[in-house]
Amino acid sequence: MASSPESRVAAIDVAVGFTLPARHARGRLVRLGPVLDEILAAHAYPAPIARILAEALVLAGLLGAMLKDTEGQLTIQAQTEEGIVDLLVCDYRGGELRGYVRFDSDRLAADPHPSLEALFGKGYLAVTFDQAVTKERYQGIVPLEGAGLAEAAQYFFAQSEQIPSVVRLAVDDTGHVAGGLLLQHLPEGEVGRERIHAREDHPEWDHVRILAETVREGELADRELPLETLLWRLFHEEEEVRVLSEVQLSRGCRCSIEYVRSVLARFSAEERAEMAGEDGVITVDCEFCARAFPVVSSDLDA
Repeated sequence: MASSPESRVAAIDVAVGFTLPARHARGRLVRLGPVLDEILAAHAYPAPIARILAEALVLAGLLGAMLKDTEGQLTIQAQTEEGIVDLLVCDYRGGELRGYVRFDSDRLAADPHPSLEALFGKGYLAVTFDQAVTKERYQGIVPLEGAGLAEAAQYFFAQSEQIPSVVRLAVDDTGHVAGGLLLQHLPEGEVGRERIHAREDHPEWDHVRILAETVREGELADRELPLETLLWRLFHEEEEVRVLSEVQLSRGCRCSIEYVRSVLARFSAEERAEMAGEDGVITVDCEFCARAFPVVSSDLDA
């Protein structure tokens, strides 16, 4: 990256990967706009809830876009005890994002500007990687601690992966644009080598960490700023910055009447009768997109 790519057109709803070969570091930048609006429009979330879901969706994009298995799935789930939020879940599969938050509106009204601790109480953050090709599943779970979701994600990498990481998440003042940065140090090389020797005090990591931490929230959530321009601002003094291909992001709720019917058809007629109302209709709700799918139970008998 020899010169600033100021002439580039700013892309949105994308994830851009990059590596710093000389520093044994890799990272991702994500910015969401219309996709974020589409997901949030399914529910009339109050501002604090919409903001935490926006951050979680960006985090899902940062982590999910690293999956080499295009059919694999990344799921982020936050469950709580004694918090305003009862459940937050979002996932990524093949560039598609979806997310949902369940919360106590009365408790939120009593604390309209809640901290992370107020939102989640004594909760935990679970990150699950499901590989479709190998059928392998990996899950890491850490307490939801710190000043925000980004700090909790950094703690996840430090505890579950032993990978020094920088995570930054930002939502603009309008709530319509969100962005994030993930930078990780792999001093033993790229994926496939041993990573247990990664050290927070490694001189290579200390150097790129300081550079990454100069990023401002306004830059991450600026829809007019190309992500490659932001990369140049952060790392233009480095020997080489390899920019990887963009991953287009979209809203991807996978519910449909065909899918609902296929799931219900797996139950026995007796079980479906118990699910149905007096009119013989089974109504299945999708929390992600706030849609209801009515299915006449007797229609499935065939």
